[in-house]
Amino acid sequence: MEYSEKVMEHFANPHNVGVIEDANGVGEIGNAKCGDIMKMYLKIENDIIVDVKFKTYGCASAIATSSIATDLIKGQPISEALKLTNKAVVEALDGLPAVKIHCSVLAEQAIKAAIADYYTRQGLDPELYVGKLDDCCDLHDHH
Repeated sequence: MEYSEKVMEHFANPHNVGVIEDANGVGEIGNAKCGDIMKMYLKIENDIIVDVKFKTYGCASAIATSSIATDLIKGQPISEALKLTNKAVVEALDGLPAVKIHCSVLAEQAIKAAIADYYTRQGLDPELYVGKLDDCCDLHDHH
């Protein structure tokens, strides 16, 4: 399986790894089928994602996509972060092997789940902002 240099770089030295103790948005997406678990922590102030950290248990692609996705949304308004697609994540990594595309979907979903959690904590209906969260496990089957 061929990984781009970008993927290997983010896998070897992922950015924004860790936990934000006072996060006000936390999302966890797990995929039982492939055992990848991604937890995203957001610190949001005035609708801006001022800090973002993640913990991922998974393959190189899952870690690399989390790393680049957090880079892409850090410092961005929530509205921009919600526009982040798995396609943009894959492009930022200079591509992923086809069987690993689902990992980029996990990153997108984890961010959305964390933003949904933020709205829930604000007493707002997250579906109005984030839409319905897909069960990522239905999106693909790579066995």
